[in-house]
Amino acid sequence: MKILLLGGPGAGKGTQAKFLSRILDIPHISTGDIFRDNIRRATPLGLKVKSILNEGLLVTDELTNEIAKARLLEEDCIKGYILDGYPRTIFQAQYLDSLLDELGDKLDFVLNVDSSDECIIDRLSKRRSCPECGAVYHLDNTPPKNDGVCDHCGEMLVQRADDKPETVKDRLDIYHQQTKPLLDYYQAKGCLINIDGERKVEPILEDILKIIGVK
Repeated sequence: MKILLLGGPGAGKGTQAKFLSRILDIPHISTGDIFRDNIRRATPLGLKVKSILNEGLLVTDELTNEIAKARLLEEDCIKGYILDGYPRTIFQAQYLDSLLDELGDKLDFVLNVDSSDECIIDRLSKRRSCPECGAVYHLDNTPPKNDGVCDHCGEMLVQRADDKPETVKDRLDIYHQQTKPLLDYYQAKGCLINIDGERKVEPILEDILKIIGVK
């Protein structure tokens, strides 16, 4: 099963993707996670991405497509995957379509986790991340067992710079300009399904499972 999750930054698609990955036993693919992991490990890709970001620039569509293609061709993607954060632009979506056509494949579901800007700003301001293992928590919905400490590796949690309210507003501006047009793109293809993302994690997950025929 091949699923694409769309939604604004902090809409909850990453959380849903992690649950779905475990339930369906298919990989959760986030280009953002791939970039962050490579930056943390100081790989050649990580150094390249870090240099781009340090200049205040966005990672190019071409580089993002290259990374996504390499990941989708890995063996664990044969039986399916969940895309989260890719594609982000119409150009990337068109590239993904052409890649899937080459492989004789297609997306089974395109799901948009729909949340207002106000909800996203409030939600992200309460998000905390583990700099070591990448685990993500929410102070209200999914808090760590011990305040400020990762459940998995014991590292102290941090608020990512891009989760601060002023930065979130900038990220939302970019989303509306570059990524939100994807909704029209997939709507025109007749495969977009909207889901109310302004609820707690569990009812959103239940809706998704019903839609994809698992529950």
